[in-house]
Amino acid sequence: MTSPLRDERERPGRRIAMILSGGGARGAYEVGVLRYIFDDLTRLRGAPPRLDILSGTSVGAINACYLAAHLADPVLGMRRLVDLWGGLELTRVLGFGVRQVVGLPRLLMGGQDGSGLFDVRPMADLVQREISWRAVTRCLRRGQLRALSVSCTEVSTGRTVVFIQTAPDTVIPSTSPPRTLYRADRIGPQHALASAAIPLLFPPARIDNELYLDGGLRQNTPISPALRLGATHVFAIGSSRDVVASEGASSSVQAPGMAFLLGKILNAFLLDHVDVDIELLTRMNSVLSDGQNAFGDEFVPRMSAAAHRRGSPAYRNINCLTVRPSEDIGRLAAEHVRRGRFRGDAFLTKRLLMLLDFGRGDEADLASYLLFDGGFARELIEMGRADAKARRDELLAFFGDPSDDERKDDPERGRDPSPSIFPPES
Repeated sequence: MTSPLRDERERPGRRIAMILSGGGARGAYEVGVLRYIFDDLTRLRGAPPRLDILSGTSVGAINACYLAAHLADPVLGMRRLVDLWGGLELTRVLGFGVRQVVGLPRLLMGGQDGSGLFDVRPMADLVQREISWRAVTRCLRRGQLRALSVSCTEVSTGRTVVFIQTAPDTVIPSTSPPRTLYRADRIGPQHALASAAIPLLFPPARIDNELYLDGGLRQNTPISPALRLGATHVFAIGSSRDVVASEGASSSVQAPGMAFLLGKILNAFLLDHVDVDIELLTRMNSVLSDGQNAFGDEFVPRMSAAAHRRGSPAYRNINCLTVRPSEDIGRLAAEHVRRGRFRGDAFLTKRLLMLLDFGRGDEADLASYLLFDGGFARELIEMGRADAKARRDELLAFFGDPSDDERKDDPERGRDPSPSIFPPES
């Protein structure tokens, strides 16, 4: 029996959120997963899956904005995105010349010009040129997407600022996690570049009067904004392989260099949050399920009623599916550097990698963030596509029948649908 304590906000329609995480050049893996979903899986379903929320951080923000701009025809859009990544040349994406060499001491000692190790103007031109920002707004205005969120880290405060652009009938969440600000804005290239600005490597980006860095420092897998926007189904693409405790240590006995250590630091900052987020989400789902089994159907409604009295949103079970790399991307990067087959000016690329001590040993985690090389990108794209294909049946069940994609009247339109189950900010 339905409790009278439940209101319409506790009975939302099906809302699917796609979560794209960070990782620099590792973003090519996301493209491979997207290619499978909007190509192979689309043929199996007979139609591309309907998305309600796109939430991205770092390079995932760039991929999310690109996908939002192509939701009118995501199949063609993803094929074009694969071609873009496959045609990348490192020296045409990241600038590194005499100015950057001379500026290294100032960068390490705390320069005042907000510089980074690389000149990102080539990347900025690429983002500006290849993403139709008017199409992003048009997609939201027409209701092809409910919300697009891009997470950044505010330099002056260290808090996470989540920029959100919504459809006309959707409002941004009224509550947020600690040290997090949800801010309505029209998403543009400056937001995507700010979210992708890895500290020290790339300069911070300015939005209005504030400087912003990579949103992955505290929110690499931006599940929380999607849940607070009312997602009932969360599909997340990770950019690091799940490491099991039984795996042995590296056979290398050589003392690690700066590049090796910086790569591991970036892994800790940018990649490891997904484990905590998914674990908490799974645990909260289990609490709700166990509570219903132990105390009956009234358990969740009564919990939600208590949350409502203290000003918090309702509880609900979240359907979550994650696809992650089946191989260590750092090791793949090391192999790619050793082979030395790069697109474009291979000699200049090799000199740059040697100068920065990238790619030595069995792992090249730091290089994996910066190898914006078409050959490496295609390796990751193929792995992403294969990993997604291995989850075909799960993906078909998750996205459901195409008839489920048609939106019916939603009692939550115009309301704040924020669920109270969300991963904490690390």
